[in-house]
Amino acid sequence: MQHEELHELLEFLYDKYNRTEFIEPDPISIPHTFSDRHDREISGFLAAAIAWGNRKAIVKSARRMMQYMDYAPADFVRNASQEELRHLQTYVHRTFNGQDFTDFVLCMRHIITRWGGIGEFFEQNYVATQDMTQVLSLFRKEFFSCDHDTHCEKHLSSIDKGAACKRLNMYLRWFVRHDDRGVDFGLWRKIPMSALYLPLDLHTGNMGRALGLLNRKQNDWKATAEITSALQKFDAEDPVKYDYSLFGAGIDGYLK
Repeated sequence: MQHEELHELLEFLYDKYNRTEFIEPDPISIPHTFSDRHDREISGFLAAAIAWGNRKAIVKSARRMMQYMDYAPADFVRNASQEELRHLQTYVHRTFNGQDFTDFVLCMRHIITRWGGIGEFFEQNYVATQDMTQVLSLFRKEFFSCDHDTHCEKHLSSIDKGAACKRLNMYLRWFVRHDDRGVDFGLWRKIPMSALYLPLDLHTGNMGRALGLLNRKQNDWKATAEITSALQKFDAEDPVKYDYSLFGAGIDGYLK
């Protein structure tokens, strides 16, 4: 496929799928439940943390998370008592169990106490480093700097170990990207959209290879950087908008 033809396809699919109809069946519907910035950041982080596998199951499990937190995630993270935290032990979503849920709440409490919020951490550290790869590394170190069971560490990918960091990059897309479509929130304006990386998983990796955007066979950080660089040739200021395009290409059967 020629460059211009591929550009037209990517733009067509972006326009087709970056719509409010996209929200309800997607994990981004969880933070859209709330209007407060910190409720959105916390609910979104938890929804992204369990976002692997079937989207319908992810959304259902993330909604149960909000029920456990009395539909007030920011207040719960800041103020939950030991008894309320113990109640989280009964939660389970695949390999993300109640102890993982508890540890994530306490690690987020640490971030909020020290930085003021998850968004404040990302914005301040991006301003300081001007390098999202460094910020991803710093965030994981800061997040796990409080006491926690090491089992939960598997649910927050490590860029230092070469992971694609799909869920973190998806979360960043939600809160950094801004346009007039109403899907992504665009709350973290101190981070430019050009600094984002594509949320790379099995689906977007296969689609990227099929469309000639990715050569690397492994879905790791090197592949994430490669496909993001390829997408920057079509929109240097907002390459990750094409996450919608790769999703849409799968729905529309471009691998068939």
